[in-house]
Amino acid sequence: MAKAQTSTKRHDSSGNAGRIKVGVGGWSFPPWRDNFYPKGLPQAQELSFASRKLTAIEVNATFYRTQTPQSFRRWAEETPEDFVFSLKAHRLATHRKSLAECAPAIEHFLGSGLAELGDKLGPIVWQFAPFKQFDADDFERFCDALPKALDGRPLRHVLEVRHESFRVAAFVALARRYACAICLADSSDYPLIPDLTAGFVYARLQQSAPDCATGYDDSALRLWADRASLWLRGKQPADLAGVSDAAPEKRAARDVFIYFIAGAKEKNPAAALALIERLAAE
Repeated sequence: MAKAQTSTKRHDSSGNAGRIKVGVGGWSFPPWRDNFYPKGLPQAQELSFASRKLTAIEVNATFYRTQTPQSFRRWAEETPEDFVFSLKAHRLATHRKSLAECAPAIEHFLGSGLAELGDKLGPIVWQFAPFKQFDADDFERFCDALPKALDGRPLRHVLEVRHESFRVAAFVALARRYACAICLADSSDYPLIPDLTAGFVYARLQQSAPDCATGYDDSALRLWADRASLWLRGKQPADLAGVSDAAPEKRAARDVFIYFIAGAKEKNPAAALALIERLAAE
C-alpha cells in the first residue's frame, strides 16, 4: 500500500489550522495506468492508491449525474482519514437562464448523499457556463440559496465563473458577502479573479504541458508553492493583483485547495506530486 501524503498545515493564534490540499480531477483515466498507477493495479483499487499519494481529489462525475449515498460512503471508506473530496455540483443547478429558479436543484444535489463523506467533504464547486454573464441580482439569488451547513457540518462553496464580465468589484463584493470563494483559474480561456473572498482559497491549474515531465516546470511549481504558502498564512500574493480595491478580511491562516485539471491531463498526477513534494520541503 502506498504511503499516505499529509497536508501542509499552519495554526493561527486561536489554534485554528489552515491546510494545503493538492490533487487532480477524478481518479479513473486510462493514461494514468501507464505513468501514475502501478502496472497491473486493479481499477477498483485506483482511488485507494491515488488517495495515498495525493491529498485531495476533485470529483467531476457529480457535475453530470446524481451519485448514490452508497458511492459517497464507499469513497470515504477507501481513503485515508485526512483525505478530502471537492465535488462539482450538478450542472442543473448552474446551467440555467435564471438562477432565481436554482433552489430545488441545489437542494436535490446536496441531499443526494454528500453527507456520507463526513469530514472528507471538501468545498463544493458551482461551475457556470462560459456564456453565463454576471448579473448582480441573478447571482445574489443564487448565493442566497446556498445552505451554510449540511447535517450540522459547515459547507464551503466555490463560484467558478467563466465569463469576463465577472471581473468586476461588484462580483467580488457579492462573493465576500456570502463567504463564497471565487475559483482562481490558471487558464488561457477563463478570467483570472484572484481576490480572497472566503476563509479558504480554491485554485484550478489548467495549463499543464505535454512536453514537461511534471506538467508544470520547476519555475511554475515554485511560483504556485510560494503562492500557496502565502495563502496558508492568510496573505495575498503580491503578484496576483485583485479585481477589487477593497481589502479582504484579515486572517492568520486559510485552507488552500489546488487541483491540476485539464491541460495535458496525463501529466497532472506528476504535477500534483511535484507540488506536494515542494511544499513538504519548505
